[in-house]
Amino acid sequence: MLIIGCDYRPSVQQIAFVDSETGECGERRLLHKDGEAERFYRELKQQGVSVRVGIEATGHARWFERLLAELGFELWIGDPARIKATRVRKQKTDRQDAQLLLKLLVEDRFPRIWVPSPENRDVRQLLWHRHRLVQMRTRVMNQLQAVAMNEGVRRKKTLWSKSGAPSWSPSCCRLGPAGAGKTCWMCWTA
Repeated sequence: MLIIGCDYRPSVQQIAFVDSETGECGERRLLHKDGEAERFYRELKQQGVSVRVGIEATGHARWFERLLAELGFELWIGDPARIKATRVRKQKTDRQDAQLLLKLLVEDRFPRIWVPSPENRDVRQLLWHRHRLVQMRTRVMNQLQAVAMNEGVRRKKTLWSKSGAPSWSPSCCRLGPAGAGKTCWMCWTA
């Protein structure tokens, strides 16, 4: 089995690896933009190597997680705070981080965290998106309520009910010819 400690960044990853069967070890820096990282892992799959990759939890690795799942490789995601606590040196480089992750994986001390399934993540993403849409709707309604109150229309919650729906006059008094087809708040009638 090939064990890889991967210091992941959005544009590059520094890896340190060891083959548990042969003892062969090494380091590489893989760029994402030119597809070097993806080619590296796909070549490992073609060689029939079983792989375990350990990374710190990060918010920009979804494509990488999907790639490893597609290839059938193990991905262990670690708790950054607990990984940082095991770091001996104050000095921090990508190379040292990759070596530390590899060391924790090999020594079986890697602080794994729970990761939701892809289906669970999709549901969470949809819920988060809905939450943001509700927030946007609330902001718009509050702004429109403020505009109505500035124009003397005070209907509170009934402003948004069917009975409280505003009736607009067909001709706009304030906007003049340039405002044809537009609605003026002053033309709002109760």
